[in-house]
Amino acid sequence: MEPLIILSKTEQEYLLHAIEAVLPLRQARQFCLWTQGQFQALLPHRIMVCLQFGAQDEVQHVECMHSTVLDAGLLSRLGDKSDGLALRLARHCRDGQRLPAMLDATGAGQDGGARQPLAPFLDELRELGLDNLLIHGTERLPGGATFFVLFGLPHRPRPRHAYFLELLLPYLHLTLQRVGQQQRQARAGALARPVSARELEILHWVREGKSNEEIGLILGISGLTVKNHLQRLYRLLGVSNRAHAIARGMALHLFDQPWTPLARAA
Repeated sequence: MEPLIILSKTEQEYLLHAIEAVLPLRQARQFCLWTQGQFQALLPHRIMVCLQFGAQDEVQHVECMHSTVLDAGLLSRLGDKSDGLALRLARHCRDGQRLPAMLDATGAGQDGGARQPLAPFLDELRELGLDNLLIHGTERLPGGATFFVLFGLPHRPRPRHAYFLELLLPYLHLTLQRVGQQQRQARAGALARPVSARELEILHWVREGKSNEEIGLILGISGLTVKNHLQRLYRLLGVSNRAHAIARGMALHLFDQPWTPLARAA
């Protein structure tokens, strides 16, 4: 049976202030300032890594929130989109249905740390000097899931801290989704119009090194039609050749967008 957690009057005030402050946020900078302000009053920590997944469970965005200058190597180990510690923790907890989860790396070795769900990460956390850990995230949702990993809590995490994070999870999730949407709109706003599904598909094959004729065979259209699509795409991206189109696509994060091959033309 779960222990009953009753918030003190001060904790209730901190929680209300945090919720009121996060509701209007739309930009990444505003969100970062909130995590280092009202959120810290309830859950002090050194680093929070926010992960956003797409509808197909692909990693869309990883953001590291911190108030002090940190080593680039540490941030990379925590927030790498392919094999970062935060990503591995999120997948480990979700696959094992262990949410919210916490780990006290300072005393886990003496009091049954091997039985803790996050015990496999204990040595890595100690190596990084991030003793205490708290993590929570949403289930798989139609619009994608989000996870939040708090590293370096100054005190040993307890069920009370996990409860605070659980209460704030809906607001964290919605805010991260809004921030991601605002960033995508800002990137799209750099172009006169959105890149079409066909143009995006062709650009993917261009990055794979395919010629116009090869792309045409794959898509069931002529090489001339592929060339015409590319010319329109060049004008849209403001480039003049394939290499520049790939570089511009990477800068606009076009390759980060999930895409489904279109049906072959009749």
